[in-house]
Amino acid sequence: MPTHLAAISPAKGQPFSLQPRPTPKPGPDELLIAVKSIALNPADVIMRDSGLFIPSYPTVIGFDLSGLVLSAGDHVPPSFQPGITRVAAYAASVWKSCHADYGAFQERCLVPWQHVVALPDERMSWNHAATLPVAVEVPMNAWDVLGISPRMRKRGEKPSVSDSGATGIDASGGRRKGKTDALLVWGASSSVGTMGVQTARLLRDDPDSSFAAVYATAGSANRRYVGDLGADRVFDYKDSRVVEAIVSAAKEDGLVIRHCFLATGELAMCQAVLKTFGRATIASAPVVPVDAEVVEGVETVFVVPSTVEDERLEQFQYWIGTWLRENLAMGTVRPSPEPRVVGKGLGAINNGLDALLWGVSCTKLVVEVAE
Repeated sequence: MPTHLAAISPAKGQPFSLQPRPTPKPGPDELLIAVKSIALNPADVIMRDSGLFIPSYPTVIGFDLSGLVLSAGDHVPPSFQPGITRVAAYAASVWKSCHADYGAFQERCLVPWQHVVALPDERMSWNHAATLPVAVEVPMNAWDVLGISPRMRKRGEKPSVSDSGATGIDASGGRRKGKTDALLVWGASSSVGTMGVQTARLLRDDPDSSFAAVYATAGSANRRYVGDLGADRVFDYKDSRVVEAIVSAAKEDGLVIRHCFLATGELAMCQAVLKTFGRATIASAPVVPVDAEVVEGVETVFVVPSTVEDERLEQFQYWIGTWLRENLAMGTVRPSPEPRVVGKGLGAINNGLDALLWGVSCTKLVVEVAE
């Protein structure tokens, strides 16, 4: 039986150890991928250190990967060609009871084809590709939660439109007739935050949406980068008057803020902004604390894919397999933020996660697994 190397999680709170394990064959609707690069996420640290989601050990965890299709199970679309198709994928470990075959931190990984995007050309590096899946899934999921996503538009659902009479501004100072809202991305220099800005920019540019502007918060060192990704206004989240600054800007622009994507940061700050404008919703990437203050008129919803498998696969097929593929091909989104390689080989994962634990900004930590 063929084997491959994996970074095994032996027990809760223990560092990974490198061990060989049997290489599986893909089942129906699955791809076997030769992993080339993996990107690290805060959830990886939490799972390693606390055992979140993991029912039994040993196992393999990890979410973000890029690689080459090695083989395909029954019912996989023929566009995924073994030995040819380069992909990025969102590993499905969490939805497979953390079965080791489905974790990204190994040389061979099983992934549902619906979680996979075929890369548009050879120019994108494995490292850049690995940064994409989680970064795209979270904000696209947030737009679903907020009822403003292009996926819902394709399904015939009406976009969310404010009842304000304002007309809204565009980035050049002109007017977008009938557009009344600003979409707020809090924590825009995080990985999911940068992609949140890119996806929000496309919502802003959709003539059928109500959004005239993208507002974002970031540290002062990253404000220009976030602006280049598509934010019309970028506010320093460390400014003691940031809430007042955002509210004042919206009033100056003749806009309301009723939708916020909290990529990272303080929920209370988002609540303070949105309560000014009446009924509003926050889509939160971080888990909502059980003791979070309840603000009248401001609903907070945790961003998470459906727990119903068919619904989840439909979501991922659109977010990753369709929307991301199309926008990469058109050049309307790009990998963000820039990857930083923390090591080569699976043995670099532990140190990479430790570095992530200490905090990074406007960068994505990546481990190169293979050439």
